Amino acid sequence: MSVLDNFDSWKGFLKGRLQQAEESGINHDTLTNLAAEVGDYLAESVDAKTPEEKVLKELWSTASEEEQQALASAMIKLVQKHD
Repeated sequence: MSVLDNFDSWKGFLKGRLQQAEESGINHDTLTNLAAEVGDYLAESVDAKTPEEKVLKELWSTASEEEQQALASAMIKLVQKHD
């Protein structure tokens, strides 16, 4: 099963990568930019399989670049907050 098949697995995967990046000294702005790049990739290359993924994909696709940065930052906060 791919991490993209299950949202909880995806959050756990992202949390692990964020922890590694932070331990390497990457700052929050850089992390947000990287998360936005991942969001772009997912919106363009991965088919939404659940209603939640479809909503997120539509939000991402209609958001401005600034709004996408805010969504990326919120996703980082989400995975940092929850175990």
